[in-house]
Amino acid sequence: MSKVTLKRYAPFIREYIYRKKWDDLRPVQVDACNAILDTDNHLIIASGTASGKTEAAFFPILTTLYQKPANSIGIIYIGPLKALINDQFERLSGLLEENYIPVWPWHGEVSQSIKKRAIKEAQGVLQITPESLESLLMRRPGDSARLFADLRFVVIDEIHALMGIDRGLQTLCLLSRLERIAGCTPRRIGLSATLNDYSLAKQFLAAGTKREAKLVGTDKLDRTIDLNIESFILPGGSLPDDLEQRSMVLQESNDFIYQKSLECHDTKYPKCLIFVNSRSNAEEIIANMRKIATKRCERDIFHVHHGSIAAILRQDAETALRESGPTVAAATLTLELGIDIGELESTIQFGAPYSCASFVQRLGRSGRRSEKSKMTFVNLHEQNNQTSLDDLPWELLRSIAIIQLYLEERWVEPFILKKKPFSVLAHQTLSTVMTYGELTPPELAKKVLTLPAFQNTISQDEYRDLLRHMVENDYLERIESGTIIVGLKGERITNHYSFFAVFQDEQVYRVHSKDGEIGTLSACPIEDEAFVLAGRPWKVQSVNEERKIIYVEPVKGGHIPRWNGGSCGDIHTRIVQRMRQVLLEDSEYPDLKLNPNALNLLQDARCFARETDILQRSIIPISEKSFLLCPWVGTREIRTIHALLTCGLKDALQIKKALNFEHYLEIISGLPLNDFVQVVKSLDIIEYNPDYVLPKGRAPKIDKYDVMVPDELLRKAYLYNEMDIVEAIQILKTI
Repeated sequence: MSKVTLKRYAPFIREYIYRKKWDDLRPVQVDACNAILDTDNHLIIASGTASGKTEAAFFPILTTLYQKPANSIGIIYIGPLKALINDQFERLSGLLEENYIPVWPWHGEVSQSIKKRAIKEAQGVLQITPESLESLLMRRPGDSARLFADLRFVVIDEIHALMGIDRGLQTLCLLSRLERIAGCTPRRIGLSATLNDYSLAKQFLAAGTKREAKLVGTDKLDRTIDLNIESFILPGGSLPDDLEQRSMVLQESNDFIYQKSLECHDTKYPKCLIFVNSRSNAEEIIANMRKIATKRCERDIFHVHHGSIAAILRQDAETALRESGPTVAAATLTLELGIDIGELESTIQFGAPYSCASFVQRLGRSGRRSEKSKMTFVNLHEQNNQTSLDDLPWELLRSIAIIQLYLEERWVEPFILKKKPFSVLAHQTLSTVMTYGELTPPELAKKVLTLPAFQNTISQDEYRDLLRHMVENDYLERIESGTIIVGLKGERITNHYSFFAVFQDEQVYRVHSKDGEIGTLSACPIEDEAFVLAGRPWKVQSVNEERKIIYVEPVKGGHIPRWNGGSCGDIHTRIVQRMRQVLLEDSEYPDLKLNPNALNLLQDARCFARETDILQRSIIPISEKSFLLCPWVGTREIRTIHALLTCGLKDALQIKKALNFEHYLEIISGLPLNDFVQVVKSLDIIEYNPDYVLPKGRAPKIDKYDVMVPDELLRKAYLYNEMDIVEAIQILKTI
């Protein structure tokens, strides 16, 4: 153990370490201690999953407060999930209870009595979500000023989960507003196991402050990694033999997942997480696992964990994973983040993840104590018996590419900062006016445009257009004195609890059985309809439309529901390029342990790629005026090219049809292929004109508060936030 570092900790922390019988401090904990105690910088602690980041941050932070107590809340811990806050509450309570340092959880499920006590005592650690911090600053600015007057540190857990999205911009705005209201200048500590571009992460953490951000613990997943890929080939066709064979393959894949999830090597009981890319996948897999268990007369140890499952059932799954006894759970990204779920034997990834960042998070959930992370990839390949790009095993290629990118380069996706966050701008404008009651236009502009999310991105003219639109549509009101207050529409929005979140709300129906809430559905089933939720089948007894409640009872079978949204995000160009490299290589990737089906699919794909020449040229002719465009670029670039072809370049290129198939486009033009290519290369495209990617009069409302944004700004937001027109033009010019 580093005796020097240990001696620097407060006595109660040393006692905690002795009580836990730790043999040594980890390198990241030593480095973080020195950085926090010896400098005045912000700090990013970027270290592998279960490497002790929380302790690395809190041991020295709490030591500084022990040496010089704060006269208010001393530490804010911002967690992206309520479940993560609840988990950290348990961990910190055990550390702090003997030194009488209070820890206050603060989110929508915490009682008002606890919140009142936190405000009254104004000491210790406050654990909060960005949404609850928004509510606190907007509704209780006076209490906030007293609560945070001597705030010393803000710890942002899983900081990568906030970077590059509206919620992250909101968090930066909230921290700046908090500092202004309370007159404090806390240091910021960001925690993450999944970062690549540390310079961007440091800029994000330090945004709006005069301190610079430093970095410690850049080691990644420092464990033995055991990976294998299992592919199951589903035959196409609708003949009886095809359908029978398809059913047999599906049963084979289910049996494999069942058996794999129950394998037990280094522990007494199997513990397995099955990661999926959608809520429907999670429901279907666990429903199938339970059917197999029933058929084999074996115990039901299966759980579902996703955002549409009732909190109590998610907690049951987390508890089962932590405690002794065999447990298998299927989860979406809700269990990617750092909730303590104990020692897992292994993880299964059903389908390919969409990002390297997601893969690293999921892989890191196993092997915390054994130092051996195991993951089995399981993918189903639909064999269409066609010689087209559609028949390539895209999921297999993506799985291999993501694994290789991480193993070879330790690469994960850099985040992209929104260039025109008008939705967040409208939201923060309403919240700021609510906080202060009324402001003159110059005062409002000064308070909002100087927030870090909008500096150097939003012009005075753009903000003037937004304010004018918000006043004209009664979100804001300009009174006789010339000051701005919240309008009637604005009051209706800000008075609803959903206002505090900047991510899209989902219209949901709550599902209840006689034992309590089960979860939520996006669409309401009809009476007597049967469906699966939390891995179990239910039949609708009745529906209360006014309260949006579906009352159900157990049955023996039902269909798997589909939820709105649930997009797993864009695939980065670097991943797609590595997929292309997989097709160019001859390697069979022995470290990945590809099963025979996966190897055969890979070899067939490589043969197809050579025969069609898709790796050397991006355009493949189908007929004289019909062709495929496969430039091996990411989702954002493909989306932009598709928008250009169906809008701004449609007439010049005589486009009759352009279909987007995620990795390639199918195009029918009035021009022969050679003429099409020559016209593309001769086109003079204005790079930042929304008319090239949007039909006139169309203004997509993508983000939550776009309803408050004028159409001309929405068109600009679509161009800057959703498109990469510069890259798309370059790709088209080189086809």
